[in-house]
Amino acid sequence: MTGELILVVDDEANILDLTRLYLERDGYRVEDAMDGQRALEKIDSLEPALVILDIMLPEVDGFEVCRRVRAESDVPIIMLTARDDDVDKIVGLELGADDYVTKPFNPRELVARVKAILRRAERAPRRDDSPIHVGDLTIDPARREVSVAGQVVETRTKEFDLLLTLVEHKGIVLSREQLLNLVWGYDFYGQTRTVDVHVAHLRKRIAASDQVKIETVTGVGYKLVN
Repeated sequence: MTGELILVVDDEANILDLTRLYLERDGYRVEDAMDGQRALEKIDSLEPALVILDIMLPEVDGFEVCRRVRAESDVPIIMLTARDDDVDKIVGLELGADDYVTKPFNPRELVARVKAILRRAERAPRRDDSPIHVGDLTIDPARREVSVAGQVVETRTKEFDLLLTLVEHKGIVLSREQLLNLVWGYDFYGQTRTVDVHVAHLRKRIAASDQVKIETVTGVGYKLVN
């Protein structure tokens, strides 16, 4: 029994009830909210281990909830979308969501994703947390801080993890699948588009660097070079 608290946010009572049933069977504690404003209040007061967040919500929609949460917290977020296209998924990932699930969904798969993300959140720290310098780029694992030419650059959780992975494999081509495995975990269910979105963000973050860049290797993946 894990006992970790999961906040489920959806305006459909049947979705809340079904999700609660399967999560509680696996030992999770569950709180719920049926609108975005209430979700924000509960995230602040309860500090859940993970949030399952529907996009279409009254009061404040899921995208805005995700944006506000990411401004203050790295709590893992799984977004629920009723549309089986890339638009909602890409927007959610760009706002900092960790994963997404398309409705209607298999509740067992949703629980599996919750487990996978929480395992990644508990991943053991690096044995050597000393700062790494590549050209004018410095990444400090202990502080989870990135700087370019001495100027601190803001990064989100997965952006930092992705950049650290690329730095640790400097000059080596890593496929999208390898990056998914290394950064998101072997049991991550997302598509490789997730990697492309985060790489695009990282390129903007470190655009001020004259010495470091992330190259695309067509048909394969990415590598960091200087």
